[in-house]
Amino acid sequence: MTEALCAARMAALHALCFETPRPWSKTEFASLLTGPGVFTVGDEHALAMGREVAGEVELLTLAVHPAARGKGLGRITLDAFERVAMTLGADTAFLEVAANNPVAISLYTSAGYRESGRRRGYYLPASGVAIDALVLKKLLKAT
Repeated sequence: MTEALCAARMAALHALCFETPRPWSKTEFASLLTGPGVFTVGDEHALAMGREVAGEVELLTLAVHPAARGKGLGRITLDAFERVAMTLGADTAFLEVAANNPVAISLYTSAGYRESGRRRGYYLPASGVAIDALVLKKLLKAT
């Protein structure tokens, strides 16, 4: 599979999964994939993309195809993301999630993530009503 095809598949899945924040384009995925420390896990049903830098990893996105939800793929993909992050040397993980996304928040908190901050009005959807972003953190392994 070529990088461009990967980026196209990622963008297609992302478009099915997101309105807020807005879905990323094929060009944006392709650009991210060339960045240092960037990695992905998953397939056309569920994917996670992260970036590891200096012992910390940021979950850039996690997407599960709408037809595949409720089957544990989010947790499986998150677990795979964390395993890869640890092999790359990360001991702490961070992510942002829209405060109005209870399903994602439940997944992350049940996996051990805790709120470490809040970005007020971070997301601005088409409705024009700003949505806070919760910043969540998890220690992946003992330091």
